[in-house]
Amino acid sequence: MTVIEDLTLRNKLHIFKDRKHAGHALSKFLEEKLKEKENLVVLAIPRGGVPIGCILAKELRAEFDLIVVRKIPVPWNPEAGFGAITPDGEIFLDDEVVKYLRLKTEEVKNLAKKVLEEIKRREKLFLGNRKRVDITNKNVILVDDGLATGFTMLAAVKFLKDKPRKIMIAVPTASRGAVSLLTKHVHAIYCLNIRSELPYFAVADAYVNWRDLTDDDVIQYLKKYHYI
Repeated sequence: MTVIEDLTLRNKLHIFKDRKHAGHALSKFLEEKLKEKENLVVLAIPRGGVPIGCILAKELRAEFDLIVVRKIPVPWNPEAGFGAITPDGEIFLDDEVVKYLRLKTEEVKNLAKKVLEEIKRREKLFLGNRKRVDITNKNVILVDDGLATGFTMLAAVKFLKDKPRKIMIAVPTASRGAVSLLTKHVHAIYCLNIRSELPYFAVADAYVNWRDLTDDDVIQYLKKYHYI
C-alpha cells in the first residue's frame, strides 16, 4: 500500500480556499501521480465529498457515482464521530473512543439505527431510481473533503468488498491516524495535506472558507455536472 502526499503541505493549515479549489488542486495532483488512468470510477461520499468528486471525475474523465456512508455521531457533539455505518447496516466502531465515552451497546445500536435511516433517505434523494455505475473490475477512487478519524471512509471501503480491481482514496486533507487506519485496506491513498492530530484535528482547518453543505447543495452539484 502506498501513501502519496505533498510533503510541502504537511501539517499546514488553511491551504484551500474552498472545496472547489481543493477539488482542482487534488485533480492536478492525481493527473501527475496516478498510474491507473483507465477504467476509473470516482465515488464521492455526500455531502462534503460531492463537489470534489464531481471535479475529479470531470477532469480525470472518469465515471462518477455516490457512495452513501455516514459517521455515527457522538450524542452530545454531532460534529465528532465514534464509528460509521454502511448502506447495508454494517457498523465499524472506534472501540477506544466508545470505551472512553462509556457508550452502552444499546445506545450505540440506537444511534446507528438513526444514521442508517438517514443513509436510506439520502440514497432516495440523491440517487433515486437511476442505474448505478458498475464498479466490477474497475479502478475506484473514493473521495471525501477530508478524513478525521477515517472510519467513514473505512466503511466505504468495506462496503465495496472485492468488486473493484483496485480501491484508492483521494482527499485534500487527512489526519495521520486516519491514514494509518486505512493504509492496509486500500491500494493507495492520495492526500495533499496530512496533519498531526495534536492538539486536535478538524477537516475544516484545511479550508479558508468552510460550511456544512445542504441536500440542496448536493443536488445542485449533481445537476451542474449532469449526473442527474
